Amino acid sequence: MVKRAIRMGIDVGGTFTKAVALDNDTHEILGKASVLTTHTHEAGVAAGVVKAFERCLSENNISPDEVIFIAHSTTQATNALLEGDVAEVGIVGMASGFFEGLLAKRQTNLNDVPLGTGKSIKTHHMYLDVKSLSNASAKTIISELKSRGARVVVASRAFGVDSTAEESLLQDVAAQLGIPATAGHEITKLYGLTVRTRSAVINASILPRMFETAKSTEGSVRKTGIKAPLMIMRGDGGVMDIAEVQRRPVLTMLSGPAASVIGALMYLRASNGIYFEVGGTSTNIGVIKNGRPTINYAVVGGHRTAISSLDVRVLGVAGGSMVRISGGSLVDVGPRSAHIAGLGYAAFTDESEIVDPVIEFVQPKLGDPADYVTLRLKNGKRIAVTNTCAANVLKLTRPQWHAYGNYSSCCKAMKPLAEMLGMTIEETARAILTKATDKILPIVEALAREYKLEQDQIMLVGCGGGASSLLPFTAERTGLKFKIPEQAEVISSIGVGLAMVRDVVERVIPNPTSEDIKAIKREARQAAISSGAVPDTVEIYIEINAQTQQVRAIALGSTAVQTTDLLKEASVEESRALAADSMCTTPEDTVLVGQTPALFVFSSKAAKQKGKHPIRVVDRKGFIKVQRGDAAVQEGTVSSVSGLIDELWETMTNYKSDMILFPDVYLCIGGRVLDYSGMPSKDHIMNVISTELDEFLPEDQSIVVAAKNDL
Repeated sequence: MVKRAIRMGIDVGGTFTKAVALDNDTHEILGKASVLTTHTHEAGVAAGVVKAFERCLSENNISPDEVIFIAHSTTQATNALLEGDVAEVGIVGMASGFFEGLLAKRQTNLNDVPLGTGKSIKTHHMYLDVKSLSNASAKTIISELKSRGARVVVASRAFGVDSTAEESLLQDVAAQLGIPATAGHEITKLYGLTVRTRSAVINASILPRMFETAKSTEGSVRKTGIKAPLMIMRGDGGVMDIAEVQRRPVLTMLSGPAASVIGALMYLRASNGIYFEVGGTSTNIGVIKNGRPTINYAVVGGHRTAISSLDVRVLGVAGGSMVRISGGSLVDVGPRSAHIAGLGYAAFTDESEIVDPVIEFVQPKLGDPADYVTLRLKNGKRIAVTNTCAANVLKLTRPQWHAYGNYSSCCKAMKPLAEMLGMTIEETARAILTKATDKILPIVEALAREYKLEQDQIMLVGCGGGASSLLPFTAERTGLKFKIPEQAEVISSIGVGLAMVRDVVERVIPNPTSEDIKAIKREARQAAISSGAVPDTVEIYIEINAQTQQVRAIALGSTAVQTTDLLKEASVEESRALAADSMCTTPEDTVLVGQTPALFVFSSKAAKQKGKHPIRVVDRKGFIKVQRGDAAVQEGTVSSVSGLIDELWETMTNYKSDMILFPDVYLCIGGRVLDYSGMPSKDHIMNVISTELDEFLPEDQSIVVAAKNDL
């Protein structure tokens, strides 16, 4: 029997922890397992992680030595900050010189750091002039902070991104004293002492809890006989190994939503759109653009940090949201859910039980309004009417979706509400979903504006078990297309199992040269390798922000076993059909305007006759890598790239009466699409390109795409 290579992904949700086993070659699902999330266990949610993967192994006859990759998402960091389960932090501010020292004393003395929940991180501050820094002075100041109650230490030096030795020395001395420590430069290489110190304090405050959890989880994994390194999901969509988690645990914030996005990207071939991760209580909404999730800096307690994570908007409305009625009118849907109230859904209650339902109003949690609707049944059981029930009444769900329930049960449960509101059952269901999606539509519109998503490119992508309770109705109201995968309820676990190592290095570099860009690429590459990526698999993406003068290098790489491609190769006709569907036209109208050995570029003949030039770049696996509404395409070789960009730059620059909008440029070589969209000038683009063309031969085929920007 041939030994299989299996990837395991485990997602920790609010209610369930779900494990999925995937074939490494085909990414076919070989097994699933689900357990209740162990919030109250002494080992926390880590106990559920171990239980889920052990069950997945045993129930699906998977041998531990077949597992070549194992990773899990985690709620530990997010929950610790929400619940205020954080350690007291001692801050050592450092600087050189009188004026620099005055500034550093003020900017590193944060007092207590609010968490936005009424709780805060208690801090103790001391200052040390770097001229007097030594092992002895570091030991003295750390011991003093410890005597004040600090359990962890942060070393934060003015201009520490340029001179890291002092922060590292203090960190080493703390380790000798048995005290966990964070150096500011480990969290971010950006200037801004206050933000850098705050970010380091947040990281340090959860170090003890995360260290022990990571250690015990890894130990439990090893006891099963699995030898593959245990990886943890980051909040920006990548994974990192246990050693990195024990150093930078704060990077795991929002790792659950990140898992859903990666699952959507890989399993749905999602390239551009707005994704919804819908559970029972809350919905996370974010953007996928050009095949990548959008990233921003996390906000904690109302203060922006330098911690990169998914740009996610969280709403208190989801599949299990309960209905609120007051004064004979529907006043709201959510934020409390049937799960929080300890109730079942009408949609999943046997029709025979729903006899003589009577409305009773409840207060799910102390301090909540007492106008949440429940139904008392003849047998004494209480159930809730939810968004899921409303979607089933309107027949918006399908049998293959997780939210599909009993239509008759939903109608019988909806009837008392309809009578109270003076509506039909269908009108009541529609009113419930309208009230729920009233919270969603402004977020969709805001994200589309913020990330400049063209209307014809937006696809609503649903993940999570509750996706089909909200997404079809949202799509109906917006006129947008939507997609929900067959495995929506475990898409997060799939995303964890398919995730790649990701690391980011950011620096402030005014007018970066080619040498500056090469240096930051080397640093990002090494960071990804340190996090567990195989060197040969690492690819680097560069982003430049002209306003902030920030250069960001994003490194992506595979873990110890190089994974194969997700799907079989798509033919040119299959790719043409995918492009046609994306452009809302027919395959007959869709024309191939360029190709490399691994990429196809399509446009529309009919649109061109109307003065429009939409393009879609599709790879051999059927992923749409670039989709733009108005773009020009030129084929050539690597040696001609510079001339092609010069030619297209002027053609696609948009001259407005009071401004000039430069085009976005994409370079297709082999199977890679190099994305230079958003770069502020042609010089910046050429500097970055010059660092990347060394990998290719001058005669290699290339395609330059220049997309016109508009307001």
